[in-house]
Amino acid sequence: MAIFDEKYRVVAVESQRLVIRGVQSGEILVINAAAEAPLTQEDYPLGKLIALSDPSAAPAN
Repeated sequence: MAIFDEKYRVVAVESQRLVIRGVQSGEILVINAAAEAPLTQEDYPLGKLIALSDPSAAPAN
């Protein structure tokens, strides 16, 4: 299963890091954010269900 085909639950939020767990696989992923765009628990509450998108699949400018 590709990482972009699975849903994830937020398990931890820090100012520059988001920790998520795959619903089906149980795989843990750590996503680092840019320093100028900190993450907050208001944006990513614990338990929130999210999906990842493939940035290479975005249309070209």
